[in-house]
Amino acid sequence: MGVAIRTAGDGDRELVVRLLDEAFQNDPVSGWVFPGEEYRRRTHHRLMAAFTDIVLAEGRIDVTEDGSACALWMSVPADEHGQGEADDGPAQVRQAVDPDNERVEQIGRLTADIHPSGRAHEYLWMIGVAPDRQGEGLGTALIASVLDRCDQEGLPAYLEASSERSRRLYERLGFALAGEPLHLPDGPHMWPMWREPRVR
Repeated sequence: MGVAIRTAGDGDRELVVRLLDEAFQNDPVSGWVFPGEEYRRRTHHRLMAAFTDIVLAEGRIDVTEDGSACALWMSVPADEHGQGEADDGPAQVRQAVDPDNERVEQIGRLTADIHPSGRAHEYLWMIGVAPDRQGEGLGTALIASVLDRCDQEGLPAYLEASSERSRRLYERLGFALAGEPLHLPDGPHMWPMWREPRVR
């Protein structure tokens, strides 16, 4: 049975924020940005809200029809480069989310620094599945629908895996490591991954 998928609108904002917050509470990178369970429970949702707002405005969010999973995508043009220190976006996110937490800004700058440039591509910013629905193939269905379009249009895709488990999933979908892992200071790894379009 197929998974029904639709494009999220502004009315889905709270659903998407809740899904991402729940899905990433135990993620290694979220644990690094927001150390301590109580602190993470209080604050993590603000970062997920900031990400959701950015992608609703500039990208596309796909959700399953039953509201159990979502994927945040950005179309990156060929001439867009990671701006690193020159980009004040990470600083603005930190200010809005948790001004005293430098890691909120740091994660944005570190991922921007390793983001590939020079070729247009689809960027899977985040994907979240409700904890009680994980392992049912919902995330795979959400990703595959965009990868099918990438293959048709000859577009590569990019993402950063935040755990070994997600890295293995992405490898099954045709992604391969794109350079060295990103070592977060005193924290876990993230794996930049790239997928060339498949020729039909």
